[in-house]
Amino acid sequence: MTQLYSVEEVAALLGLHVKTVRGYVRDGRLDAVRIGRQYRIGADALDAFAGRAVTAPRRRKAAVEVSSIVQIDDVDRALVDRVSTLVMSSAGSGGQDDGRLRVEMAYDEAKSRMKIIVLGGPESTAELLRLVGALMEDRS
Repeated sequence: MTQLYSVEEVAALLGLHVKTVRGYVRDGRLDAVRIGRQYRIGADALDAFAGRAVTAPRRRKAAVEVSSIVQIDDVDRALVDRVSTLVMSSAGSGGQDDGRLRVEMAYDEAKSRMKIIVLGGPESTAELLRLVGALMEDRS
């Protein structure tokens, strides 16, 4: 969202009288928006009027993040340790996207259940999930 200035603020910034700025707005030389009974001048319009270079707004790269929860039942402590070590070392190596994976793990010993929570880019997450899938196939 662009910064909006009142006529009084623009007059002070440009060293002009308030009536002069209002005249520029009425004549169409200074773009403004009427809000209620007052004018508001956008920063871009002020820059263009003052002859300053107007920079195009920078577009942010669209961020895509995947959230995944993997639940593994019927696991013992030894398997949890093995999976944890491999998953954490793989998560730290990065992937094809930004490589920033965040991984949390929880183990419920009473239910023999492990959960792996993964947050990250689609490629890195898919790579990590393939690793977990391969580890679970090997246990069969």
